[in-house]
Amino acid sequence: MNLLADESIGKSIVDELRQNGHNVLYIAEFAPSINDEAVLHQANLNRALLLTEDKDFGELVFRQGLVHMGVVLIRLSGLSLPAKVTSVSTVLANHEDELLEAFSVISPGRVRIRRSS
Repeated sequence: MNLLADESIGKSIVDELRQNGHNVLYIAEFAPSINDEAVLHQANLNRALLLTEDKDFGELVFRQGLVHMGVVLIRLSGLSLPAKVTSVSTVLANHEDELLEAFSVISPGRVRIRRSS
């Protein structure tokens, strides 16, 4: 699966996803500090699912109606880094097809997937 990780995503999550066979572009490695619209544009250019911890992407998707390949908002504050890595990896493995063209939220013990209308 093609993924684009916003720079809010920890490097260890990116590394684990790459080890699991995902093609992960990491904003922090090639375009740090670009704005959210440019991040979403990069995800679309690369036909990639966007991983982020930035809630502002909800505004872009729902209020502004910007097109996306899929956005996964990671809300796992308070969990250890290994637990975050495991949660994200598990959701991607179990829900890969459902996440495309949806806005999804991963929180402790739960994933919510909202399909684009």
